[in-house]
Amino acid sequence: MTWEGWLAVAALIVAVAALALALTTRRSALPARAPFRATVESPAAAADQEPSRPLVAFVANPSKTGVADLRPELRRLCSQQYLPEPLWLETTPEDPGIGQAKQAIERGADLVVALGGDGTVRAVAEGLVGTGVPMGLVPVGTGNLLARNLDIPIGDPLAAFQLALDGVDRTIDVGWLRVLKFESNVSDDIAEAADDLPDDADVPRDHIFLVIAGVGFDAAMVADADDDLKAKVGWIAYFVAGIKHLHGRRLRTTVTLDDRTEEPARVRSLLIGNCGRLPGGITLLPDAELDDGWLDIAAIDTRGGVAGWAQLFGEVVLQGVGVTPQLPAKIGRIDHARARTVHVTVAGGEYVQVDGDVIGQVTELSARVDPGALVVRVGAR
Repeated sequence: MTWEGWLAVAALIVAVAALALALTTRRSALPARAPFRATVESPAAAADQEPSRPLVAFVANPSKTGVADLRPELRRLCSQQYLPEPLWLETTPEDPGIGQAKQAIERGADLVVALGGDGTVRAVAEGLVGTGVPMGLVPVGTGNLLARNLDIPIGDPLAAFQLALDGVDRTIDVGWLRVLKFESNVSDDIAEAADDLPDDADVPRDHIFLVIAGVGFDAAMVADADDDLKAKVGWIAYFVAGIKHLHGRRLRTTVTLDDRTEEPARVRSLLIGNCGRLPGGITLLPDAELDDGWLDIAAIDTRGGVAGWAQLFGEVVLQGVGVTPQLPAKIGRIDHARARTVHVTVAGGEYVQVDGDVIGQVTELSARVDPGALVVRVGAR
């Protein structure tokens, strides 16, 4: 066996051991809390002061499995906790949630809950940016990226909604990606629903992201993920799709961070993140914080075929549990940086994704951070 092969085997062994350690030591970050409910001490007190009864609005994606069945259960929870009849607003192909979120605010909603996958979360967030009205999350998608980074329960919609009722408000940053060349070649129903321009207009639009935007290997992997397989095995379908791109070409890019000098780079993938936790316990951006006012950039590169990817995967798993590996003769690497604005050109064009939604192929893009633009409901720390 060649030295690259032995390095691949060693990296995989270290990665598996680190992942096992992480899974055995992980504890729930959610403290026990009493259910949210309005209480009345006496009829006299009730007459003097009406208890606060916040109005909840659900922006629900009816295409997601089980959403229709959740409606009576969520209404029951609201009734049991003496809340007003909640608003139920469903997304449509023409409006994936932006208009519904704005309508919820107009109708007096005190909490707007995104009930769907990452696309629904992006759309509801765009409708709530700058309003101060908190967004709750009931994740029923495949990746559920923001929910994972906020420690929202995955796979238990009723627990996630209870957290939205009992939790606290947290202000987080929002990322915006803009396609400079060429917007007319991409398709993002969320960005298109946010303005009155024709869908194929070649005017740069802002594409919201709350977790990670990326160009290169990660976007190609998402683009090739099989929908039927995602329905059966969830996020693992992305890794299956990624195998097809392990031997893909390295990108020729130039990257400018803030006002610094433009730097050429050869990479497999360039990630621009607001936070960095992905499914499977993977943390690509260990220093990224949702409320620090910065974008975290990761330039990922590998050589040596599968051996390079194996070594890189081992490094990612280790940094996710707080270990910085010091391996000699690295054939896979991740270079980290921070900025408030990013400008990227890609020779020949490449797929780009925002929070797991592939919007098309681009040759030039920019990204910026919008500090403290969104309020989300999270568990008490």
